[in-house]
Amino acid sequence: MKKLFVLLSIVLFADYSYADITAENRVQSRIDSVGVNILNKNRIQKRIVFTYNKEAKKKLLSTDKTLLKRQIVVYDGLYQSVQTDDELAAMLSREISFAVKSYSGAWGGRLDSLEVIAGSKKFETTADKRAVDYMVNAGYNPLALIVYINKTCPQKRSDFISRHNLTSKRLAAIYEYLTYKYPQYLENNEYISNKYYQNFLLNSIENRKKLEEKIRTKSAKAIRYE
Repeated sequence: MKKLFVLLSIVLFADYSYADITAENRVQSRIDSVGVNILNKNRIQKRIVFTYNKEAKKKLLSTDKTLLKRQIVVYDGLYQSVQTDDELAAMLSREISFAVKSYSGAWGGRLDSLEVIAGSKKFETTADKRAVDYMVNAGYNPLALIVYINKTCPQKRSDFISRHNLTSKRLAAIYEYLTYKYPQYLENNEYISNKYYQNFLLNSIENRKKLEEKIRTKSAKAIRYE
């Protein structure tokens, strides 16, 4: 009886492990497929690889050298927020933008990589806009970037001393970029019924009014979003 119990336990553990590995392989394949599609369609002639990590997020005390290695690590905590390939493309496009930056600049891109790792509002805004371009070129709906950021990035009280822009400012800048460069996605809005996009619209009324006023007056001045 004891031998039978041990044998059954081994079989059940083996089945569980196989199922677990199979699920991880499916996730990795999906990430690779979308990621490489973005690289190819945008003719990015830089070697970048994608790695799925089952950890919920990067350990706070670890040093992130993935940009220097040109490796994009997708942590499970953020991947769980992805519902469509468009949203996955949004996540990967931003990371690809940072990884591409690591190839430019002095010393083989090391200085630019360190600047990106250190963080800056300027790099963040540029990365968001470039991510939109990458998504459009690869055939993904760029409105998914708004949806993905709206779902995953909390709103801080202030960005005065932060390395990052307020999420509301990031979303407003992305929306403005889409309005001017890719208006067709807003005119034929496939996300208009998406509850996360609706939540963005609800929370961006004042910022969108500022954009409407800029368009109405044909102003060239940068908008101070809140």
